[in-house]
Amino acid sequence: MKIILQSDVSNLGQTGDIVRVKPGYARNFLIPRGLAIIADERNLAQLNHMQHMAKIKFQKEHKAATELAEKVASHPLSFTRESGEDGRLFGSVTNRDIAEALEALEITVDRRKIKIADAIKALGSYEVEVDLGCGVIANVAVTVVS
Repeated sequence: MKIILQSDVSNLGQTGDIVRVKPGYARNFLIPRGLAIIADERNLAQLNHMQHMAKIKFQKEHKAATELAEKVASHPLSFTRESGEDGRLFGSVTNRDIAEALEALEITVDRRKIKIADAIKALGSYEVEVDLGCGVIANVAVTVVS
């Protein structure tokens, strides 16, 4: 029996996959739990439509993320912090500080999407990655001065 998976099923497939299973497994387990539907003409047409709409949505989101990445990359950030004689900061620059600085430039980025291994605790220049979704990653130049 051919079915269309409505959600990920381990050892069977991902959402939207068309798979062949034994009729009893489909009738007694997958379909009653809402994990799959029968792959008839109507459901296949609906699946194709949903995949087409998802593709269009992804393209729009990817385009918006790419434009945001260009905007983020074109605005280097500079932070002024007190530091000791050896260049170590009395505090740090965190992903929250970077998110607030980007917010001041009217660029909204979730602070959890800013990738810093550890907080920046020394003077200097750094490249920080910002995950904007849809596989788009922007690099923002961060400079910390005394």
